[in-house]
Amino acid sequence: MDQMKSTKRYHCSTVFHRLRKLPYLLAIIGVILSSGVFLQAQSGETFLQDVKTNIVLPDTGNQQILQLLQVGDEILAVSPESIFRYRDGNWTVQKTSKRNFCTILDGDNQRWILTESGIEDENTSVSIPLPKGVAGDSIQSLLWEGDKLHAGTSRGLYTYSKESWVSVPQTQGLHVRDIVLDGKGILWLATDGGLLRRMPHEWQNLDYMLMARGTENNYFDLHVLPTKDDLLFSAPWSVGCIATDGDHWMWTGKDGLPYGPVTTIRSYEDVLWFGTPKGVSRKEERGWRYFAGKRWLEDDQVNDILPLDRYTAWIATPQGIQQIQSLEMSLEEKAAHYEKIIAERHVRLGLVNYSVLDEPGDLSTSHTVNQDNDGLWTCTYLAASCFRYAVDGSEEARQNAIRTFEAVERLETVTGIEGLPARSFARSTDAVEQSRSPHAKVWRPSPDPDWQWLDDCSSDEVVGHMFALSIFYDLVADGGQKERVEGLVRRTMDHIIANDFQLIDYDGKPTRWGIWQPDSINNSKNWAYEKGLYSLEILSFLKTAIHITGDEKYEKTYQHLIDRHNYAKNTVEAKIYGPFQNGFSDDILTFFPYYCLALYAKDDPYWSLYQKSVERTWRVCQPDRTPPWNIIASIALDKDCDLDVAKEELALFPLDLIDWTMTNSHRWDLVENQLVGRGRARQATTPIPTPEARIFRWNTNPYQFDNGVGGKREVTGTYFLLSYWMARYHGLF
Repeated sequence: MDQMKSTKRYHCSTVFHRLRKLPYLLAIIGVILSSGVFLQAQSGETFLQDVKTNIVLPDTGNQQILQLLQVGDEILAVSPESIFRYRDGNWTVQKTSKRNFCTILDGDNQRWILTESGIEDENTSVSIPLPKGVAGDSIQSLLWEGDKLHAGTSRGLYTYSKESWVSVPQTQGLHVRDIVLDGKGILWLATDGGLLRRMPHEWQNLDYMLMARGTENNYFDLHVLPTKDDLLFSAPWSVGCIATDGDHWMWTGKDGLPYGPVTTIRSYEDVLWFGTPKGVSRKEERGWRYFAGKRWLEDDQVNDILPLDRYTAWIATPQGIQQIQSLEMSLEEKAAHYEKIIAERHVRLGLVNYSVLDEPGDLSTSHTVNQDNDGLWTCTYLAASCFRYAVDGSEEARQNAIRTFEAVERLETVTGIEGLPARSFARSTDAVEQSRSPHAKVWRPSPDPDWQWLDDCSSDEVVGHMFALSIFYDLVADGGQKERVEGLVRRTMDHIIANDFQLIDYDGKPTRWGIWQPDSINNSKNWAYEKGLYSLEILSFLKTAIHITGDEKYEKTYQHLIDRHNYAKNTVEAKIYGPFQNGFSDDILTFFPYYCLALYAKDDPYWSLYQKSVERTWRVCQPDRTPPWNIIASIALDKDCDLDVAKEELALFPLDLIDWTMTNSHRWDLVENQLVGRGRARQATTPIPTPEARIFRWNTNPYQFDNGVGGKREVTGTYFLLSYWMARYHGLF
């Protein structure tokens, strides 16, 4: 025992040990993404993208990891029954005969194991008995100080020296959760009765001297910054720093601390990691980031954190080890990542939409099914592919655009009713999903016996068609394809106009949402919410038809709706918001028509009204941090509408497109809005940070705390692709 000269500390669920950078480890483990693609930036402006990877351990049944530590060039992962060792790219496993609570290193890097019966060296040649009356699971922390061993227990601090344990009287009855020794030889204790320090001649409880009342005399973890010798500590509602230079600080929720109490504090240079019972947070120069939920962790209980370098950390949880790493990449590489996902799992008969996972989170069980708004979301991908082709000229983008256009075209031809698009279609032999919408939708037979289609077409579909068809017409279509686009646009608009500005369905009745009829829009209380929006839609449709067909009749109809029914004035209030319900799902139905008007109506005498509409809508949507709306507003208004925010949000967008359930209602850093959202959902006063929010589409409430479907589907990322390539095409990025 007398050869143990240097200081080592053990926290029962964690180990503090200065970590060295392991380039070989990062190269080997560093990292296979969920898509199976290793991304590394090669050109263009880059950013750091956070990626989660599961570290695969040998299968021993129990994957719970209590502790992570480095011993020389080896990494140890401690579970209750085993010690896993990682060296030179390989794992080995050592089963233990007794239950492990933790492992500690002495001054010679010799490993000691805390079990239910004692503390044994790794060769089991020396065994230190537990303090009298102390069980193994009541020891919360261990620290070697030279040849002395300190044990923090639920009954106070014990020190082992000269083969016997001594209880430290000043700590009796305290729950000693953590022990550290700073560079000046001061021993610090985190207890439920104060922050204690051992001075040369006395023990001091700082809560009787200096500490703020808000710490509640209750401390969970301690950490000495190796470079500064500052002491970090965690209390019930905060983490703080007692700095050697006097620049102390205390962080709470208002300062960005996402949650606590923090039970594990780790650092690598100036990057700080904080583990909690509900996830892990990281604080660095870029700001705060919170990792919780299945997108980031297999279990939110954080047992330990092992930072490997400034960009990589391993997180130990009851469900194994997860690596969180920041990889350098560009937006263009990110776009390629999403394109690969779409090609592999999201194209059904040319339609593009999310896929369903039979086993939550298991992409091998992914399959496509029909959706109520296949038309709108397919059109989003069509537009993105067109913009991409216009930017990079790739044959892949052109073929994607043509294939997707043909699917959009079939949405109209499959119904057998000229100008009436279907919501979706399938082969006549396919099993189809029945609509889950509150408004009944029915699968109908097509005149072509090979097909069936979903009725009750919404304005959503027509908005998507007119937006994407105009972009395909302008940027991709050849002569024959232009004629097909013109024919499709003519049939759609002629159907709407001939039927008193309504979509007439298979049963001869108007569809639920296909109504642009002046009397309804201007006079019916049932359409009060849609008055401005639907006026905007139909005027944008007509301007787009004028551009594509050149037919004067559409200009006359356009003028009629403005002169006789005030549709241009109606557009100024297209966006409905508080004190009325803010319908985030309608934002796409507002901004897509704005885009077409910005291209085809800027010389129009009514442009000033449309411009006022865009400015008003943008003012409401600006806090939402939604990239496509920032980009379209910038195009329409000829000014920068937070393009830096749009680019930042695209960089933050997760690579993992699985729709995990994301829970944020417990967080300290997000202020709750007293006004609830749609469906009485609790929401914040600021948008949930994108990497920590539910991933779906940018037409959902970005403020809603808790959302998602538990990993039962994978979305497409087409809204990223649309935003990115649209901005590139218009020279905004």
